[in-house]
Amino acid sequence: MPLREEKKAQSRRRILESAREVFFRDGFMQANLDEVAEKAGVAKGTLYRYFESKAELYVAVLAHNGAIFEAKMQESVDITLPAPEQIRRTARFYFSHYMDNRDYFKIFWAIENQSVIGELPQGVVDEVARLWERCLEIMAEIIARGVNDGAFAECDSWEMANLLWTVANALIQTETSSTRRKLRRAPLEQTFEAAIEVFLRGLAPENAVSPAR
Repeated sequence: MPLREEKKAQSRRRILESAREVFFRDGFMQANLDEVAEKAGVAKGTLYRYFESKAELYVAVLAHNGAIFEAKMQESVDITLPAPEQIRRTARFYFSHYMDNRDYFKIFWAIENQSVIGELPQGVVDEVARLWERCLEIMAEIIARGVNDGAFAECDSWEMANLLWTVANALIQTETSSTRRKLRRAPLEQTFEAAIEVFLRGLAPENAVSPAR
């Protein structure tokens, strides 16, 4: 890599690392970009050469580990497992990833609350959408395999993957509100696992899904 490009890459990494610390400590609204620039060792004007707005920087921080997450999700796939058990395995991975990386799941809040944080550049939104799409493709392939194997009833595998993704993330987001946690009553993990079983029963022909282990 040419020296100039290497220096630019290093500056961008320092900005992201500093922004992560400030955003996760103070939240989006209270985060101070002057502090981000100071911690990164760059001028504030330099920061804006890499990121057009505070909102773009925020989403960049949250999406920074997207490729790692996608790779780990793919690693959770074992083609020797029956499709229902694979759904459970991937769901357990997703839940564990949330428990270990809760701050990164704020990306859902950021994308869905642009009226609060400001409109994001379309390229940023598209980048996040591509990550979600690739993860949905992994789940859709598992469901399609289950249909082919007779474990699942005939269905639109993409729509079913999208439904499962939506339910999983909606449950995860209940942790961000004390009122929603109270209404849920049961612990998040218990509710999450119950939702997966309901989903599997809905997909399966009669007696096709074995009880969860």
